[in-house]
Amino acid sequence: MRDNTAAWIDSPYADLTIRDAPVPTPKPGQILVQVRALAVNPLDAIIQSNGSMMYGWLQYPVILGEDVAGIVVEVGKDAGAFQIGDRVTAYAIGLEKGRDPVAESGFQAYVAVDANLAAVIPNGMAFAEAAVLPLAVSTAAAGLFETAQLGLDHAHLGNAAPRDEVVVVWGGATAVGGNAIQLARAAGYRVITTASARNHERMRRLGAEAVFDYHDQDVTDRIIKAAQGSAVAGILAIAVGSAAPSLRIARATGAKKIAMASPPVSFYEQPRRGGLSLARIRLLLRLGTRTALLQARSRVRNIRASFIWGSAIATSPVGAAIWKDYLPQALTSGRHSAYPDAHVVGDGLPAVQGAVDALRRGVSAQKLIITLDATSTDA
Repeated sequence: MRDNTAAWIDSPYADLTIRDAPVPTPKPGQILVQVRALAVNPLDAIIQSNGSMMYGWLQYPVILGEDVAGIVVEVGKDAGAFQIGDRVTAYAIGLEKGRDPVAESGFQAYVAVDANLAAVIPNGMAFAEAAVLPLAVSTAAAGLFETAQLGLDHAHLGNAAPRDEVVVVWGGATAVGGNAIQLARAAGYRVITTASARNHERMRRLGAEAVFDYHDQDVTDRIIKAAQGSAVAGILAIAVGSAAPSLRIARATGAKKIAMASPPVSFYEQPRRGGLSLARIRLLLRLGTRTALLQARSRVRNIRASFIWGSAIATSPVGAAIWKDYLPQALTSGRHSAYPDAHVVGDGLPAVQGAVDALRRGVSAQKLIITLDATSTDA
């Protein structure tokens, strides 16, 4: 018999509350995972900070969390080749529209996940290390390969011949950026990226051929010069403030597509409570103004600038290409590294709220991880 516990958010803006939860039953195409490690993401902090502003379809109470790693304890019908006892990493998409934000969200001891968004991990990989991957890999893949985004060729991912085409990743040291560098290289593309100086060597190890400091006043000119003589297949703009310089690079290099992983303003810059406030009004005004200006400037140059939704790969060929065909083999062979570094900040679900608060204050080039003791999830 299994007992389940979860970190619930009972109402918009509320702190997480730890209490019992129903044990999910995997639907056809799903597996039930006993969670051994989970990661917190900016999405969790944003939902908690913004109430229904972005995820208006959520009916509270719900459970947050997207990144999990653990052990398969039950396999639903038509769930592929997964077996009980498999060690996996998985992308929990319960917060998406039309999904179950209780059974399919990650901040709990047992979670039902789609088999096509899970991958077996090597025996030597720690659960904490594997938990850094799901949302970051999925968002990077959506931005690079979905036809509504950069639409890059992923037909031979992991075995692609080198191409003389460049992908610019603005924000390479972010979780999405570090995985985007590896995926673009696995698809045969050359990569130019930005990162602070202390992360340059790490970006090169991930596969970037050139790295520039985004603090440098001449950084866009240097990227444009580095790309000269090669077609720029697209630009992946990650982190707040990345859209404007990405547009300048696109205009100078002839790139026609920009995929953006972040809004033009930080949603952390407001009090975590309901109702209008001066900070919230200012944020909404900046968001509307900057988004409108970006779209207008893009259209003038016939450049498509679009926002990435990582869960788009759940129902597209990109999801199978990444989670089924590429990731298990790439992790086993070492061709894809778990990025960013896992930083374990606590054990047990009571530590999750503190991790979300720490993320809101700022984290660089690492993912905050909570481990779950197996004995605490067994009856």
